[in-house]
Amino acid sequence: MNSLELRASLGLAGVYALRMLGMFLILPVFALYAKTLPGVHSYTAIGMAFGAYGVAQTLFQLPLGILSDRIGRKKVIYGGLLVLAAGSFLAAWAPTLAWLIVARAIQGAGAVSAAVMALLADLTKEENRTKAMAMIGISIGTTFAVSLVLGPLLGHWIGVNGIFALTGVLTLAAILGVKFLVPNPTISRFHSDAEAKAANLPTVLKNGQLLRLNFGIFVLHAAQMAMFVVMPFALIKIGGLDKAHHWQVYLPVAVTGFILMVPPIIYGEKRHQLKRVFVLSIALMALAHFGMAFALSSLWMIVLWLTFYFIAFNTLEATLPSLVSKIAPAGAKGTAIGVYNMSQSFGLALGPMLGGWLYTHYGSIGVFSFSGALMLVWLVIAMTMRPPLPVKTAMFHIGDSWKGNAATLSDRLAQVRGVREAVVMADERVAYLKVMQQDWDEPAVQQLIQETY
Repeated sequence: MNSLELRASLGLAGVYALRMLGMFLILPVFALYAKTLPGVHSYTAIGMAFGAYGVAQTLFQLPLGILSDRIGRKKVIYGGLLVLAAGSFLAAWAPTLAWLIVARAIQGAGAVSAAVMALLADLTKEENRTKAMAMIGISIGTTFAVSLVLGPLLGHWIGVNGIFALTGVLTLAAILGVKFLVPNPTISRFHSDAEAKAANLPTVLKNGQLLRLNFGIFVLHAAQMAMFVVMPFALIKIGGLDKAHHWQVYLPVAVTGFILMVPPIIYGEKRHQLKRVFVLSIALMALAHFGMAFALSSLWMIVLWLTFYFIAFNTLEATLPSLVSKIAPAGAKGTAIGVYNMSQSFGLALGPMLGGWLYTHYGSIGVFSFSGALMLVWLVIAMTMRPPLPVKTAMFHIGDSWKGNAATLSDRLAQVRGVREAVVMADERVAYLKVMQQDWDEPAVQQLIQETY
């Protein structure tokens, strides 16, 4: 990875993390804050304010990505960040819950993730793109963990409205970062590995294996958001812990969950047992939710079940994208990821609304029992999934002056040892391959591509 690619990857990872920061920082403190605002008559209303962000994300994510193909990546990113900043400042001012709902929806409308990924693809070579995307993934995971600790502390120091204002300021700073730190692409074109394409939607939506994963990410984040409607109140009522000290619970469970998810991930990838790790993690997640439903009697029990929860959550967050990458058709990976991200946003939208309604009418037992039941449904669905092949994605540039036959080259590449699938996109000047992780003939692939120049 050269200096320009590294600069682009780090800069865009920061932008992506900042976008997630607006959601993650308020996770552990939002419900407590929203309950103090005028116009709150039930936890259902709190859930609506929580979920408005996800609703807007679901609606605007793919359209803004497509718009970036037409008017330019940075223009869409600038506009989305300005919208996010406006929503953040409005949320900081919001005197009632109704205004907070509006502000959260505006925040979510600044859905720049698809445009960021497209710009990243413009600025990185095919062989380095997976590394660049991994940097973004790491930035998201780090932001989530840090936010669980910083959220309660910042809520105590500057208030939740101060967190919203801080998010707005940092978002404006991110605009300057995109302008002056992230390079401008020499050539901007569509990338099938990073962007959604309408023509690929039928293929992706008919793929039963991908649908299982889309349901999974929806359930995972719906349950997460429902939990954070309830958990702040449980820490005060059951745990006897003041809201300013909630970080003392979140810090150890988040760190423990992060450390203990590493061995199963390594085992699953190295031993080709990803499905086994995946299924066991869902079972552990179900156990954690039912434990929180029926055995949440003290602070220590909260810590115990949250530890199980974060081990399972972190493992699933890491394995789900890997499974999508392995299962998605070689030429439609970007579309598969786009649908997957929309499913996640839908979970972020529906989860807190449903969680608030259940908490209003059935208490914490109702919320966690329903979440546990969803996990059991997911468990059954996941058990019927075919074990993924131990494959990875490989991309090769085929030359800007290439004049060959894409179908012919695709067929020849597919016959190379270890290549499971090959698609040549002449308009993108890229060959997308799905190859075995440990046994494939890369020199033969490179030779075939060079012969066609």
